[in-house]
Amino acid sequence: MALVGIIANPAASKDIRRLVAQGRVVPDWEKVNIVRRVMLGLQSEGVTRVVGMPDSSHLIERAADDPNLSLDLQLLEMSALYNEGDTIRAAAGMSDMGVDCLITLGGDGTNRAVVKGCRTMPMIAISTGTNNVFPVLVEGTMAGLAAALVARGDVDLEDAAVRSKILKIYIDDEPTDIALVDVALSKERFVATRAIWDINTLYEVFLTRAEPASIGLSSIGARLQPLSMTDDGGLQYSLLDRDGPVPDAEHRDGQAYVRAPIAPGVVPIVAISSCRRLANGERVSVARRACTVAVDGERAFAVKPTQQLEIEVVRDGPPVVDVNAVLQHAAIHHLFDV
Repeated sequence: MALVGIIANPAASKDIRRLVAQGRVVPDWEKVNIVRRVMLGLQSEGVTRVVGMPDSSHLIERAADDPNLSLDLQLLEMSALYNEGDTIRAAAGMSDMGVDCLITLGGDGTNRAVVKGCRTMPMIAISTGTNNVFPVLVEGTMAGLAAALVARGDVDLEDAAVRSKILKIYIDDEPTDIALVDVALSKERFVATRAIWDINTLYEVFLTRAEPASIGLSSIGARLQPLSMTDDGGLQYSLLDRDGPVPDAEHRDGQAYVRAPIAPGVVPIVAISSCRRLANGERVSVARRACTVAVDGERAFAVKPTQQLEIEVVRDGPPVVDVNAVLQHAAIHHLFDV
């Protein structure tokens, strides 16, 4: 029987960017509502086995408390510490259980933690975070329907999913971390407030994708060289310290100036000193200096000048399910007929 996993992050959309920008807040009751609609979509297509990650707000249990639902809901048996490690361990545990499709609620950071736990489960990522590129805005009911069709094997993943790219981070040739969308190097030497909200602290950025309709650091790359999830390779750009007005064209010395939405409601002019495409599997050595490394919008760790930092883009992430493609396939092949 098909088994679907659900990981919902109650902390998503509640970082500092909701204070320094116009970031949305998705309250717990709305996340419960989304999960309930996911469950109703699953149930309508005959999927009754669901496994969820325990969380501090009890989102999964509250969603399942509905007279219209008769799911066989199981919560992972794990000690919840209510941090990123919970998501990593939950994803690994669901993979071990043989979950056929995973649905997540969160932002780029939530999904990065999922991928750190497992890179093989097909995923449908619902956006409930602040700056989101990896997850998408999709109605929960539709996500549940698509997940059911994938979990039952009614839709071939070759036709309905794209294996995502990741950025691998190495320190002194040792694998250290990964990112799904962006790795940003900050001049600040301490992690402090984790969320990146001040563009002036950054000097170099690596991307797996740069789509014009995205928000955050990837939107800057999209103004320079658009790059989709299906395109191979990545993008690297360097930022320029800038004070005062934008110089006229004849005094720019080859530098680029772009206007990009780096956070909700925040659209500054950004000065770029260089930009280039990265080939798939190309490992880039970064100039040694003291810095902090931010992954998918959050500072994660500091690097010393004596350490060699390297970044590599590879197509080694999980299959990301295209909900529209799944539902179109199902309609064309009359999978919804009764």
